[in-house]
Amino acid sequence: MVRPVISDVEDLEMSADEKALFKEHKPFGFILFKRNCDDQKQLKKLTNQMRDIVDDKDVPILVDQEGGRVARLGPPSWKKYPAAQTYSDIYELNPDMAIRAVKIHAMLMAVDLLKSGINVDCYPVLDILFDGADKVIGDRSFGRTPEKIIALAGAGAEAMMSVGVTPIIKHIPGHGRADVDSHLSLPIVDTKIDELKETDFSPFKSLNKLPCAMTAHVIYSDIDTSNCATISKKVITEIIREEINFKGVLFSDDITMKALNKTAADNAKDVLNAGCDLALHCNGSLNDRRAVLNATDDLNDEEYLRLRSYFIKDASIKAIDHQQLYGQLQEILTEYQS
Repeated sequence: MVRPVISDVEDLEMSADEKALFKEHKPFGFILFKRNCDDQKQLKKLTNQMRDIVDDKDVPILVDQEGGRVARLGPPSWKKYPAAQTYSDIYELNPDMAIRAVKIHAMLMAVDLLKSGINVDCYPVLDILFDGADKVIGDRSFGRTPEKIIALAGAGAEAMMSVGVTPIIKHIPGHGRADVDSHLSLPIVDTKIDELKETDFSPFKSLNKLPCAMTAHVIYSDIDTSNCATISKKVITEIIREEINFKGVLFSDDITMKALNKTAADNAKDVLNAGCDLALHCNGSLNDRRAVLNATDDLNDEEYLRLRSYFIKDASIKAIDHQQLYGQLQEILTEYQS
C-alpha cells in the first residue's frame, strides 16, 4: 500500500537506509532538489532507483523547475531558462510572442525533465505580483493582472502536458500578497474575501481544470483567522474546492517550512486532515521521513487510483528538436530584451 506523502532523499543516490524505509512504507511519490541533481546520467540513475524501490514505472517524481531563481536543474548540465517576469515584460510589447515563448520554455524544460526521469513539475506559479509583498514570489510571477497570468501560465502548463510532464499550479489560492517568506515565517493577508475573489483567486479559478495544485502557507484572516490555507478545512473546502472549484490533486506546500510550527509528522497529519490529498515532505532527516510515513495511513485503492488518474502515464520523450527550439527561444529573448 501507499502513503499519501511525497518524500525526498538526501544525496545523489538512495542510501541503503532510504531504500529500506521506502520498501517498508511506499510514498506516493518523490521530490528532488539541487543536492540530488549532478548531471543527466546520474539523475536518471537516481530516478530509476526511485521507480525500482516502489516497483512503479510511473511513480510521480517531482522537481521545482520554473526558470530563473527556482531551477533545480541548471548549468552546466542543463540549459538555463528565464524567470516568469521576462515573459510578462514581453507580453506588454507582444502578447502573442510572449505566449509562444512561454510554450517553448515549458516544452524545453519538460524534455529536460523526462530525459532525467522526472515526470512532474511544480510549475507554473499563478500568484499575482503585488507591490510591498515579500520577494519570495517576485520575478517568479507572470504579472500584476489575473488576465496576463491566466494567458501565460495557462500556455506554459498546457505546453508542458503536451510533452508528457504533469504540472502543479501554485500556490493556491494565492501567495502574491504575502509580506513575509513562508519558508521563514507565517504570512497573514488581511484583504477582504470579495477582493481576493476578484484578484488572487481568479487565476486559479480560470485554470481550475489543470490536474494538480500546491497550497499556500498563508493565513487569509477574512476567511480563517487561525489557520493558513494548507491546514485550514475552511479554506480548502469553501475556497479551493468550492469557490475556485479545483477538483484535482491538492498537494500541501513543504511541511517543514517555518510557516508551520509543529513537527513534520504532526504537520503531515494536519494537512491531510484539512483536506490536502498529499503531504509534501522536503529536507527531512531519515528519522523525520520515517516519522511522517508512520504518521500517515495507507491510501485505499479507490483513492489511490483517483489521485493517480490525474498524472500523465507512460510519458515518453517526444521527437522534439531541443536545440532548434532553444534557438527560437533565444531569438525571441534577444529581440525583446534589447
